[in-house]
Order: sequence, then C-alpha cells, then structure tokens
Amino acid sequence: MAAYSASSAKWQHFLRRWQEAGLIDEKTAAAIAVHETAHEAGQEAARGWNWQVIVALTFGGVLLAAGILLFVAAHWDTMSPAWRFSLVLAMVAALHIGGALVATRFPALSITLHAVGTICLGAGIFLAGQIFHLQEHWPGGVLLWALGAWAAWALLRDWPQAALAAVLTPAWLIGEWIEAVPGRQWDMPATTFSQVSWTWATPAVAALMLAITYLSAVTPEKTSAARKALVWIGGAAFIPAVIILETFVRWRWSKTPFPEPYATLCLIAAYLLPLLLAWCLRGKRAWVNVIAMLWIFLLVAVTPASEEFSLALFLLCAVGALGLIQWGLTEGRQAMINLGLAGFALNVLWFYFSNVFDKLGRSLSLIGLGILFLVGGWLLEKTRRRLMVKIGGGEL
Repeated sequence: MAAYSASSAKWQHFLRRWQEAGLIDEKTAAAIAVHETAHEAGQEAARGWNWQVIVALTFGGVLLAAGILLFVAAHWDTMSPAWRFSLVLAMVAALHIGGALVATRFPALSITLHAVGTICLGAGIFLAGQIFHLQEHWPGGVLLWALGAWAAWALLRDWPQAALAAVLTPAWLIGEWIEAVPGRQWDMPATTFSQVSWTWATPAVAALMLAITYLSAVTPEKTSAARKALVWIGGAAFIPAVIILETFVRWRWSKTPFPEPYATLCLIAAYLLPLLLAWCLRGKRAWVNVIAMLWIFLLVAVTPASEEFSLALFLLCAVGALGLIQWGLTEGRQAMINLGLAGFALNVLWFYFSNVFDKLGRSLSLIGLGILFLVGGWLLEKTRRRLMVKIGGGEL
C-alpha cells in the first residue's frame, strides 16, 4: 500500500507539471489520470492476498513448525550436545534467513517464515536449557522468548511478531507469579476476602484486564494488522479469563507469601498496568476501559469464597455482556457485539444449570433446556442481525 501511494503521488506530480507547462490540455490530463488510476488499482488487486493464499500459508506455517519440532524430538537422543545446539541454532537461523530472502518477491511467505522462526526460537531456548542443564526456572525461558519476539517486531513490524510478543509477555509475568506463590492447600480453613484476592486473583485480574485491553485495541481512528491481531487474542481470551477469575476467587488458596503492602501493590498493578496500555492504544477513548476496570473490581467483590454462586454474580455478568454490546455499538465493532451476545448466552446457561436444572425433574429439565436453546438461539441471532444492520457492517 505504501508503494502504491508513492507511485500515485509521483505520476500526479508530473501530470501537474506538464499541465502547468502547457504540454497537455485539461481533457488529456483527465484521461491520463483515469488510465493511471485504473492501472494501479489492478496492480494492487493483483498484489492482494486471497483467502486461498492465507489458508495455505497459515497451515503451511503450522505444519512446518510442527514437523521441525517432531524431527528434532525424534532424533534428540541420538545426537551429541554439540550437534543438538548446532541444530537449534540452524533451525532458527534458516527460517529467518529464508524469510529475508523472499521478502521482496513474496512478502506473505516472508512474514510466515519469520513467524515460524520466532516460534521455533522458544523451542530452541528450552532445548538449549536442557542441553546445558541450566537452572530449572521456566519463566526465564519465556522471558527470553518474549524478548526475541519483541526484537523481531522492532525489526520487521510484522503483525505475527506483535501477536507473539503480546501473548508471551503476560505469560512470562504470570509464570513468575505461579513460581512465587504457593498452590492451593485443600486442608486450609476458609480465608478472608482480602487473602483470596491478594493471591491467585491477582494474575486472574491482570489476564481479564489485558483481554479487554486487547479487545479494544482497534478504534475508528486507528486500525492496523497488529491491532486486529490483538483483537483476536483478546476475544479468544475474554470468556476463559472471566471463568478463571471466578474460579480462583471462589477457591480457598494459601495465604500470600508477600507482606501485605506488597500484595496490595501487586493487585493494584494488575488493574492499572493494562489500563495504562489501553491509554497508549486508545488515547482519550480509554475512559471506557476505566468502566471495564470498575466492572472487574465489582466482579471480584461479589464473588463468594465458596462453591455457591450468588444472584448478584449472574446479574453483574449479564451487565458486563450488555455493556460490551453497547461498547461495540458505540464504536461500530462486530467483535464486541458478537462476544457480548455469546457471553450473555453463556451466562443464561450457567444460571440455568446452577439454579434451575437440579430443581426440576429429569424430563422437565431437558425440555426446558431444549426450549432455552431453540428460543434463545433464535432471539440471539435475530438480535445480532439487527445490531449488525445498525452499525452497517462495522469493523472487526
């Protein structure tokens, strides 16, 4: 697209010069402009990616990465440490060199090879740790992998590198938290709300806040392939993050190993750091993310530290789903509307199984479930179509 714009500006510049010099009249200049515009539009369409190319490159990249890893695993025991380390280096280097060689001839293939190279970098880091018997601290390996993805994105500016960095960076932070905080102790008595929220609720809050930040990365003013990749990541992580948050808050975990002030700072950081990223991505539009942060805080507050689900929790989840739909309508975003409708439907099903299903007979429960699926599905699809018409197709 950049080359297309530069070429268009170049011939328009010469066309104005010729017309001002009196070499061509206005009618001839208009005819030349129509011809050149149609020619460049055809070239741009020829350079575009159709869906067959995208599918082929996606599956090819996944299969290539899987095949390389399986080959290494199958021959790992028969190799000496020197051969193992050489193979790891060659595997990563060959993919990135191949991506650089085809960058001008086939940019799509170049992006795919660089992405596979960064994925294989993670395998290489952990294989190198196994070769040299390094200290076992797996979050450190994830950190090195994330740094590699950030370096690749800084050099290439490809959206797969941005997506890998966006996934690996929080994975490293959560991994450090998992290593630092002890797991659940089943024989412990019930803990207080503060003790629960200061342990495993902290990474769960951070994950949900980050999912919402990624989901809102695309704005009417700012759209790019990297931002769209963040939207896909946030959309895929949003509902699982809500479920994980509810699970971690309800369970009774061991007390935090940190002093109380540090535990409080960690929880505050879980709310504010993703909000800061939202401000960097969205600017003044980040005020909606502040409302989402307050919703998450209430979600943690109303969640009981028991196996029971309160009515306030279901109502708050429904409010969150409706708020996401309204957010999507305001900014013309299909992804938010679809995700909000899916969240609302799952919340209704969750309420039915938790509060209604066991109180009815087997036959009545199944009949009610069938009616819920049929009528609810019809209403949701009807509502979705109306909302899509209202935003006129909208953005991702």
